[in-house]
Amino acid sequence: MPIDATLPYDDENIFAKILRGEIPSKKVYEDEWAYAFHDIAPQAPLHILVIPKGRYVSWDDFSAKASADEIAGFVRAVGTIARDHDLVEPGYRLLGNVGADGGQEVPHLHVHLFGGKPLGRMISA
Repeated sequence: MPIDATLPYDDENIFAKILRGEIPSKKVYEDEWAYAFHDIAPQAPLHILVIPKGRYVSWDDFSAKASADEIAGFVRAVGTIARDHDLVEPGYRLLGNVGADGGQEVPHLHVHLFGGKPLGRMISA
């Protein structure tokens, strides 16, 4: 169910639990700023979720409250993951859902990284 991205951060959301090690995940990447793991319901041959380690609900929350180092670290992590998986050429897609109208289901900022096949104009659920 889509969430309201203006709500305060919920420390009991599934991604917070993954960051704390309370829920297992198939880790792809981790550094000081970001954690990435395979989606449990992939919509492409490669479907990775990238989350910041900070307590941010959405892109809006992140851009307003995160430090410049956190923002740069998170963006660099996404690029590193794409390069590490040889996605830069032929290409990949990033998707970030924000709020109920955007289809955000977990109240922790995250981006989906899709690749491994031609993706067309959009990914269908």
